[in-house]
Amino acid sequence: MQNKDGSVGAVPASGDNELAELGVAAAAAAIRDGDITSESYSAALLRRAREYSDLNSFITIDESAVLAAAKDADKARAAGSSAPFLGVPIGVKDSYTTRGLRTTLGVEALESFVPTEDSDVVGAVKNAGGIVFGKVNLVEMSFGLTGNNSRYGQVKNPYGQDHVPGGSSSGSGASVAARIVPAALGGDTVGSIRVPASLCGVVGFKPTTGRWPTGGVAPISHTLDTTGILARSVEDCALIDQVVTKDVAAPRADRSDLQGARFAYAPRQYMELIDPETEAHFKDTLMRLRDAGAEVVEVDLGEDFSSLADRLTWNLFFRETMESVTEFLRQNNFPVSFDEIYNDLKPELKEVWSHLVLPSGQGYLAHEAYETTLSVDRPELQRRLSKVFTHTGVDALLFPTTPCPAPLIEHRSRFTVAGEEVSDLFLAKNTVPTSGAGLPGISIPIGLTGQGLPVGLEIDGAHGHDRKLLDLARRVESVFGTLPAPA
Repeated sequence: MQNKDGSVGAVPASGDNELAELGVAAAAAAIRDGDITSESYSAALLRRAREYSDLNSFITIDESAVLAAAKDADKARAAGSSAPFLGVPIGVKDSYTTRGLRTTLGVEALESFVPTEDSDVVGAVKNAGGIVFGKVNLVEMSFGLTGNNSRYGQVKNPYGQDHVPGGSSSGSGASVAARIVPAALGGDTVGSIRVPASLCGVVGFKPTTGRWPTGGVAPISHTLDTTGILARSVEDCALIDQVVTKDVAAPRADRSDLQGARFAYAPRQYMELIDPETEAHFKDTLMRLRDAGAEVVEVDLGEDFSSLADRLTWNLFFRETMESVTEFLRQNNFPVSFDEIYNDLKPELKEVWSHLVLPSGQGYLAHEAYETTLSVDRPELQRRLSKVFTHTGVDALLFPTTPCPAPLIEHRSRFTVAGEEVSDLFLAKNTVPTSGAGLPGISIPIGLTGQGLPVGLEIDGAHGHDRKLLDLARRVESVFGTLPAPA
C-alpha cells in the first residue's frame, strides 16, 4: 500500500476491531446518532489498512485527505446533516476517476495521473456524505480474474494469503473481507464483482446493465460493463444502490422468511464441472432454502446454453475494448493514448490484446460476426433466461458463483478442478451468462471449505428487477448469516 503522506504503520488502538466490523448502514447510523465520530472511525480503518498492508489491496491512500474529510463530516453532523453515508469511508476501484486522487487503471503509464473530476458513482457517494478511503488494487485495465498486477502487485485473499482473491475488482473484495473498509466500488463485465465477492466471502452486487452510471469509469465493453458494489451485507448493497440510482420505488419488505419464494437452478448448465466441496455447499443450500419455506425447481436452459453464453460474451468483451478505451481516454482527458496503454501492458496481456483486441489480430471479430452477436446471439441468451422467470414463475435463478474456491496464487493460470485442468477464465464460467444477458446478479457467502476458503451463491433476478432481487437476497442471507472475519 502506498500512502501519499508517507506515513508508517502503527499499533492498532483498542476498539478498532469493533469499529472495523461496522457495515455502511451501521457506521452511518452510529455517526448520525453521535455514538462514534467519523474521525475516530476513519482513523481506526486507516490503522487497519496499515496492519493489513501485506494483502496489497490498495494502490493509493491519502491519509491526510481521509482524516480531513472525516473532520468535515463531523462538523456537518453537528450542523444537522443526516446524509445517508455521512462520514463513512468507502474503497474505490482504481478504474474510477477520483478528483484530486491518482487514478492508475492498474497500469504504470498512469502512476502519476490525478484527475480533476470524479466519476459519476463516486460523485453520488460523496453527495451522500461518503468519503473516498483510497483506490483499491485491480488487474491491469480490469483484464483478469486472479488479482495479479505486474506493476502494483498480487492482491492476496484474506481467508488464505497464498490464494487468489478473484478479479478484476481484487482489491475491492480483499479490503472489504479484511474489514479495512465496509464497502468498495467495483466493476463487472464478465464477473469482476461477483468472482472476488465469492472467493473473498463478501457480498457482491452487479446491477442490471445500464442501471448504474458508468461515466468516468474505465471500460472494457460498452455493451457489457456495469459498475457495482462489494460489501459485507445485502442491506449495505441495497442502501448504496438506492443512493446511486435514486430508486425509492420499492421499499424493503418487513418479512425475513422465505415462505412463498420460488427459485430455479440449472445443474446441467452451471454444475457440469464443479469442485466437490462447492457442489456439496450448493446442494446443502438448496435443502436449507426448502426447509425455510422456499420452493426450488430444476430447469434446463438448453444443450448449447453455455457455448452460446461464452461465445457472445467473450466476443463482445474483446471486440469492444479498443473503441471503448480509446473514447474513454479522450473524454476524460487522460494523458495517454490507447497505443501507450497497449505498449505498457504486461507481456501475457499484451499478447492477448494483439490477438483479440487489435483490428490487426488474427482473432479480432469481423464486423459481420460482431453484428450477429448483437442482433442474434445476445437476444437469444436473453430470451432463454427471461423464459426462466416468465414460464416457471420463479423469483430468481440460483447457482454457485464460482465453480471452485480460490485457487493458489502459484497456480493462478492453470489449476485442477474435480480432476480436470482449467485456466483462470474458468473462475467466470458461471458469471458469464448473467453478464451476457445484462441481468442483475448478487453473490452472497454460504460457508467455508475445509481449508477455510469461502463459497459463494449467486442469485440472479429478472432484467430490471434489482430492488426485488436485493430484497430476496436479504431474505436468503438471513438463512446463512455472515462469515466470521478472516483469522
